Amino acid sequence: MKKNILFLFCALLTVVGVHAQGVRLNGYASYVFDDKFDTYNSSTDYVSGTIQGGFQWGAGIEVTPREDMGVELLYYRQDTEVPTDTYNFGNRTIQLAANYIMLAGNRYFKVGEKVEPYGGLMLGTAIFNNKNPDPTNGISSATKFAWGLRLGTNIWVSEKVGIKLQAQLLSAVQSVGGGLYFGTGGAGAGVSTYSTLLQFGLGGGLVFKVK
Repeated sequence: MKKNILFLFCALLTVVGVHAQGVRLNGYASYVFDDKFDTYNSSTDYVSGTIQGGFQWGAGIEVTPREDMGVELLYYRQDTEVPTDTYNFGNRTIQLAANYIMLAGNRYFKVGEKVEPYGGLMLGTAIFNNKNPDPTNGISSATKFAWGLRLGTNIWVSEKVGIKLQAQLLSAVQSVGGGLYFGTGGAGAGVSTYSTLLQFGLGGGLVFKVK
């Protein structure tokens, strides 16, 4: 499934790239803030916890069919901890890797020669890996639909190199229970409620014009 999603994204980017006026390489570094989740079905069926904030890095390739428009295939990664409290397992801290593969549409609003504000919508998939699940079931993972919004500015320090300043919101609809957090079949059967992950980030990066 992951390979199919990546193939579709690459195919779409290739089609757009055929008519592109330019190509850019983007690098990202951000701090994403905590996100709490709390699901309560009954006194014997609940999950609560916090996906802790921290460093998120990423990279993308962007084609620009027009001077004021870009289409970007990008990847984000965050490694973090998730302290949880459950009825079945008590308190436990999960080592979580959050991966996002997104296709973004960017709209640019050039201000002078050096400043280029932009905004955009991102759609794609989020892949969550639990790096320390229950030993009986090995590493658990989940793939969910994801979307995002972002606002930022490129500040060009030369004709080919710019500095990014960016604020973004990433969201994924994910099951709170199951193998993602606990790595056991029992928790997956016991918790069926879904929670939406929302993480706000501030940061920036670099942009390079290669065409």
